[in-house]
Amino acid sequence: MIASRMKNLHPYVPGEQPKDRNYIKLNANENPYPPSPLVSKTLARAAKKYAAKMALYPDPDSNELKAAIADLLNKTGGVLCRTETKGGKKSGSGAECSPSASDKIPFAVTPDMIYCGNGSDEVLSFVFYAFFDSDRPLVLPNFTYSFYPVYAGFYNIPLAPIPLQADWTLDKEKMLSEAQAKDSSIIFANPNAPTGLALTREEVRKMIQAAPKDRVFVVDEAYVDFGGESCIPLLAEFCNLVIVRTFSKSLCGAGMRLGYVVACPELVNHITTVKNSLNHFPIDFLSQQGGIAACKDAGYYAVCAKKVAEERDSFSEFLRKQGWFVIPSSTNFVFAKKEGLSAEEAYRKIKRAGILVRHFSTAGIEEFLRITIGSHEQMTELKHVIEDM
Repeated sequence: MIASRMKNLHPYVPGEQPKDRNYIKLNANENPYPPSPLVSKTLARAAKKYAAKMALYPDPDSNELKAAIADLLNKTGGVLCRTETKGGKKSGSGAECSPSASDKIPFAVTPDMIYCGNGSDEVLSFVFYAFFDSDRPLVLPNFTYSFYPVYAGFYNIPLAPIPLQADWTLDKEKMLSEAQAKDSSIIFANPNAPTGLALTREEVRKMIQAAPKDRVFVVDEAYVDFGGESCIPLLAEFCNLVIVRTFSKSLCGAGMRLGYVVACPELVNHITTVKNSLNHFPIDFLSQQGGIAACKDAGYYAVCAKKVAEERDSFSEFLRKQGWFVIPSSTNFVFAKKEGLSAEEAYRKIKRAGILVRHFSTAGIEEFLRITIGSHEQMTELKHVIEDM
């Protein structure tokens, strides 16, 4: 009764979503802040004034949303925590934005360089289908976003996982050696998950230069807004580069399910072909409206990203003073462990106090906790729990 392909499916396991208690959720890398007030106003207005549009199919290509995303990237350089703001409210809402000197993109990102989908997970699925083959292994770090192996199994794509180095950084040389030997594509998150470490743009440039030119090179920038260096400027040099990004983290929109690709128009067209072969109308009307509104208030999200980054650095320093080993993070989470303290035991003690963090049972990282950065009040409560451990 069951298709043989089912044997290759190993579903992704998300952070727990309990319904029996009102926990402080620091286990799913969500943003502790709500979307911009402009998003709420826009959605309420759209639902009331344009209710009839919900009875009609939405724009299948999300053209207005793609234009809004392109404008957002040009105004911020793709890294919100370093975006310079001027004017606006204390929250940052309504502020004028410009990229820092180090993040300025040397060309104008245009709408035909954007593909939009239902969260970056769907976008990644289409990227896997469009660019990775079953006749050669996909090169990736052994510890990275755990949905990559799920999609590999779904599409029958073999993997060549490369162990991280002793300092938890990507082994760039071994990844390149494997890709060159097998004429394979490479994918990794930058900053990486769950470690939080990031490669510089120059490090990624050198990797792409050495990687197979006839294979797509994918960089997942889900967390880059919190302190990494976006690789969008490298699109001026490399037509085989695909950058995946999301609204779920820095744009406070995990509940809206919006993700996107930035790449050359030719590769965007290939991903669009995959989409049109599965679902011609992927993003609903309200999500498109919410996404457009979010992109129009970059100042608000820049302030949110700065607050998260500052809280992350403060919390990391707190953990170190408590005797924890903390990997330096460029994300909205920290990856940490403490010698002599079982990570599973620590996770359970923190949960009993009403706070959820993430513990992986995977061999090699089983002694670490991944802790999402919440609001100042939430992190203060967590600090009190950790001080008593």
